[in-house]
Amino acid sequence: MIRFFTLLSAAILLSHCSPRIPGSEAAQRRDQKAFLKNISALCGQTFEGVVVFPAEPAPPFKDARLLMLVQQCGPKEWRIPFWVGEDKSRTWILTPIGEGLLFKHDHRHEDGTPDEVTNYGGLADALGSARQQNFPADAFTVGLIPAAATNVWRLRLSEDGKVFSYILERDGKPRFQADFDLSKPVTLR
Repeated sequence: MIRFFTLLSAAILLSHCSPRIPGSEAAQRRDQKAFLKNISALCGQTFEGVVVFPAEPAPPFKDARLLMLVQQCGPKEWRIPFWVGEDKSRTWILTPIGEGLLFKHDHRHEDGTPDEVTNYGGLADALGSARQQNFPADAFTVGLIPAAATNVWRLRLSEDGKVFSYILERDGKPRFQADFDLSKPVTLR
């Protein structure tokens, strides 16, 4: 019986501890740097994408051409415009900061002024790797878009290096995914 309570106490104590284990912060930083290095290898190229999820009944951006332009690659900021047809208002921004890797969505009007809903995103969690980083919504995002409180954005490079995925989850469920074919860079005219 004493052993049972000892194990139960240990389980309760562990459940209240941070999910990070000693030394994992350094590994997390290495993974984030490796992830940015992988993104940097795509710098100066443009890739076409498709909506993977939701597939039915009519996915967002259904008939629009999706383009990801890996435009600026460090050292302080990675900027990746995401064009949807003629709409060039979106840019994904990755920024290494003291707390880790920050991911934000920059939305602009045609004249360059910030949209009312912009700069949302979050800080990478401890579960990322050199091929994938996960960004739960931060407090700024929750204040700006309360419905996004459970959002997690995931940026993923496939193991074979041929696909880049932008994924949005809400309430632990897939909400949107676009995959970009890295094996066929496109030329803009």
